[in-house]
Amino acid sequence: MSDHPSQKKSLIRRFFGGVWSLIVNLYRGVIIIGFFLLLFSLYSAFTGGPAQHVESNVALVLWPSGALVDQLDSDPSQRLIEQFSGEPPSQTRLRDLTQALEAAATDARISVAVLKLDNLSAASMPQLEELGDAMRKFRAANKPIYAYGPSFDQISYFVASQADDVSMDPMGSILLEGLGVYQNYFKDGLDKLGIEINVFRVGEYKSAVEPFLRNDMSEDAKAANREWLGDLWTHYDQTISAHRKLEAGFSNRYVASFTEQLKVHQGDTAKLALDAGLVNRLETIAEFRKRVAEKVGEDDEHGSFRQIHFHDYLGAIEHEKRSGDAHGDKSQVAMIAVQGEIVDGIGEPGQAGGDTISDLLDEARRDDEVAAVVLRVDSPGGSVWASEQIRRGVQQLRADGKPVVVSMSSVAASGGYWVSMDADRIYAHESTITGSIGIFGLIPTLEKPLEKLGIHTDGVGTTPLAGAFRLDRALSDEVKAIIQSQIDHGYRRFIEGVAAGRKLDVAKVDEMARGRVWSGLDAKNLGLVDEFGGLDAAAADAAQRAGLIDGEWSLEPFEQAPSGPLSMLSRFFGSAQISLAWLPSSVQSPLRQWLQQGDANRALALLTDRRSMYSMCFCEPTLSSRAPR
Repeated sequence: MSDHPSQKKSLIRRFFGGVWSLIVNLYRGVIIIGFFLLLFSLYSAFTGGPAQHVESNVALVLWPSGALVDQLDSDPSQRLIEQFSGEPPSQTRLRDLTQALEAAATDARISVAVLKLDNLSAASMPQLEELGDAMRKFRAANKPIYAYGPSFDQISYFVASQADDVSMDPMGSILLEGLGVYQNYFKDGLDKLGIEINVFRVGEYKSAVEPFLRNDMSEDAKAANREWLGDLWTHYDQTISAHRKLEAGFSNRYVASFTEQLKVHQGDTAKLALDAGLVNRLETIAEFRKRVAEKVGEDDEHGSFRQIHFHDYLGAIEHEKRSGDAHGDKSQVAMIAVQGEIVDGIGEPGQAGGDTISDLLDEARRDDEVAAVVLRVDSPGGSVWASEQIRRGVQQLRADGKPVVVSMSSVAASGGYWVSMDADRIYAHESTITGSIGIFGLIPTLEKPLEKLGIHTDGVGTTPLAGAFRLDRALSDEVKAIIQSQIDHGYRRFIEGVAAGRKLDVAKVDEMARGRVWSGLDAKNLGLVDEFGGLDAAAADAAQRAGLIDGEWSLEPFEQAPSGPLSMLSRFFGSAQISLAWLPSSVQSPLRQWLQQGDANRALALLTDRRSMYSMCFCEPTLSSRAPR
């Protein structure tokens, strides 16, 4: 007996329905698996992935890219794009480079190091000095360092000069320019817009407000800047002259005669550098690789010498330590970085948020494994309130018996010095930029541009101060007097705090303060800095003050808890940026760069202090002609 047609249709529907259901479920499974694979790849990208094996007789390759920093603070979305697009990272941790060199110095598997600096876009002399210290430790173990570059600018050559052997492409050049401080000035532009900038300050050298008041740099600011720039340039010359065995003052002579010597060498900048003694040889990258391969052997698979990248090397030795339980129960010296401009609240990537840093200091205070703290300062300052939050965190740590030692990096000026002044000890480099002890207030009012638009402000209040601080009303003389009084009080607190923390006379501090910028060399002579040395010296000092024994402690970075992959994805897809799509493409690119890197955006973005009081220094020197990446 045959099946009824409706039964056949029902069977067919169930069959194809089951197939369709299977396809849908498989599709969902693929989506879910793909999503988790994406999360895993994101996690691997930001944690370095599986550790590599370190073979015998290989070269350690140090190839930093982007800006040297103490902690990675770029936007996670930017790092994500870099990872998946194959772009070089926009930041490199300085400590990754120094730790790799220090570990490799005693590692029999590493016989040479190779320094390649063509992707390095930003670094300061103090940072490169710390890298140079690690290079000296490596060389002291009778292991040579080879530096190679298509060309060298001032940044890359400063560190390359400290290698045993420096070679450059035959079409390359070495351009030494000198150091400078240049910035935009906005007075005429603000006048045209009708924006009134009300400035309150103490000290003839507090030049951070000059861009809003002038169209050029004042003579006082120029005199002060020339002095500390001269100290840094002399130190630069002494470093490269000593390592390249050149006569003192070589850098000035090289710059002064560059045009003439270029004519003598018929425009051949590479031959000029070779004859001047800046490089050992001119060779292509293929020739360089072959020469290094004679030391460590060839890597036939990649057509180069046998090598391991410093990131892979750090991952490998960290894996070996974990496997051997080398960490044990060591006490910790916590490193907390105050990096970037100091702002109220949490702060954006590249900034030091007062809430963020003070929370980290409190976390270190409550952590029983932390015996001492190194405050690593690389900041030109910013908000007075945020700086005070951080200073109080330092005080609380010391009150609880945990020593705090400051390690000043590139710049620790204004608010960067405020957060440092109560430490047990302050370490800096001769080329560190510090001081700028002063305070200013900055309040813009917009009544004039609004009036041009036909918009007027009027009303009544119960007291003369009601509505007196509105940005659409001009500041009265009474309000100006109130603000100036607060600035004067804040300045007195600043110099009295420096005097108490550094055990100096208040009058002497006032004499050296008044917003003046000093090099680390001068700052030590004045008593603002205690010792010359880098992060390692500061950490050893902190450990000794905590009673820790060598080999029984480790320096551990204390940072904000890293965002998980889901949070990272959210930030990546949720990033909001100013739309410039309506502009011609020829205008978009330079305008975006100016908005992101320019003085105007940088200055105005910092104005977050609750009382409009700032301790800020626009005093980083220009080391390279290359635009920031």
